[in-house]
Amino acid sequence: MVAKRKSSRPAWSDVKASVADIEQGKLIQIIGDLYRLSKENQDFLHTRFSIGDDPLKPYKQIIKACMYPNVMSNKPIRIQEAKQAISKYSKAIGDRLGEAELMIYFVECGNEFTVDFGDIDEGFYDALLGMYDRAIGKILKLPEEEQNEFRKRMEKIMVSSEGMGWGYYDGLCDLYYDGFSDDE
Repeated sequence: MVAKRKSSRPAWSDVKASVADIEQGKLIQIIGDLYRLSKENQDFLHTRFSIGDDPLKPYKQIIKACMYPNVMSNKPIRIQEAKQAISKYSKAIGDRLGEAELMIYFVECGNEFTVDFGDIDEGFYDALLGMYDRAIGKILKLPEEEQNEFRKRMEKIMVSSEGMGWGYYDGLCDLYYDGFSDDE
């Protein structure tokens, strides 16, 4: 008698059980197949194993394209896709310094877009404020000697946003001074 297969969808635990007994050569071959399958897999593996000159580069390219799209090509702002790039980097390596860099870059790109093209909408500014807040939290978890340059960039974002709508500037000021209250 043949055992009935579960009707539920396969999960990671099923894959993990199957992979556990595979010999190293075959496992390397499977990883190679995954590598060739997509650019996203390549970026993940390059980041995970710290291969290449700048593991942040592919993630920054995505963030830039999403948060400062080419207006001449009528490309929309894609906030969720930019956030996903940060999440994918985090899952690939879990490096606080890199995560802080990408979060600040997200806000810098969005801030630059609105400086260059004018007010956007409340949802856009809410996304920037949310990421700015997350970035502050990430920065504050870094060793003190790694925080200085990030703080300067955060202040520059805040200062450059003066006069922007939807309470964006005020929100940045509140977040900056609450987060970095020890600054003078």
